[in-house]
This record gives sequence, C-alpha cells and structure tokens, in this order.
Amino acid sequence: MKPVSKPRQANPETSWVDDATLRQLMGYHMKRAFNVIQADLAATLKPFDLRMLTYTALVLIKDNPGLRQSQLADAMDIERPNLVVIIDELERRELIVRERVSTDRRAYALQVTMAGRQLCEQAETAVLLHENRLLENLDEETRAVMIAGMHLVEKNGKKG
Repeated sequence: MKPVSKPRQANPETSWVDDATLRQLMGYHMKRAFNVIQADLAATLKPFDLRMLTYTALVLIKDNPGLRQSQLADAMDIERPNLVVIIDELERRELIVRERVSTDRRAYALQVTMAGRQLCEQAETAVLLHENRLLENLDEETRAVMIAGMHLVEKNGKKG
C-alpha cells in the first residue's frame, strides 16, 4: 500500500504558495496572463493620461465615426451608465465631441476631434509596441491560435 503523502504546508516565511490545483484551469492561466498585460498596458497608457477603458473607447470612436453611445456600450460590453463617465472624461479633455443625431434627438453620435485622433494614434503605436514586447516569444501562428481560442470562449460564454 502506498503511503499517503501529506499536502505541503505553505511556509509563512516564503512567498511560495501551492497553486497546482488552480494551474489545471485555463481561466487561472488567462487571468494571470491578463494581470501581466493589464499592468504593463496601464504603464504604457499613463503618459497619454489614458486608462484601458478610455483608450478602448477612444479607438472605437476614432474607427467608427458617428458611433452612438449605446453602440459603444455594447461594443465595450459595459453598462451604459458606466460609459457616461468615460465619455464625459474624453469630452472634457476635448478628445471627442457628442453630437445629437438628427433622426433621434435622444441619441448622441460620437466623433473624435483632431486632438483626439493625434493622441489616439500616438497611444496606438505605444500599445502595439507594448503588445509586441510582451508577446515576442510567440510566433504569428501561435498568436492567431490563441486569439481564435479566446474568441471561442467568448462566443460560448454569450450562448449561456
């Protein structure tokens, strides 16, 4: 009969923690990788006085002139009241403008300003460098497979 091994006890004097059970889960690895990416992205965007959400909104508005706030909220997968704070910040900084939609006076179309376009393009360059630096050990095929896999997870999550 095999002896039963005792679970390793975490030593309070070290930073080692047994996370073997969690490391069997894809979500755990995704979260740890996201934490690294998010922290580095925050540092990358800081010189532009942007956060991940304000950057995302600015890029989407730049790439989709006339986007309505409701469309932006859906694209960013955030609640509309939470979006208002982001839109207010970008508008206060004169990076975007809100224009009433002529066919629906309750709706606003979002447009990037020239200052917003310039800042966005500078930030996009920095973000691309950030991502390339963090993913430099992954070839294009591996990157494509990872993106496809995450897309499938997202798609499966929206079914339920």
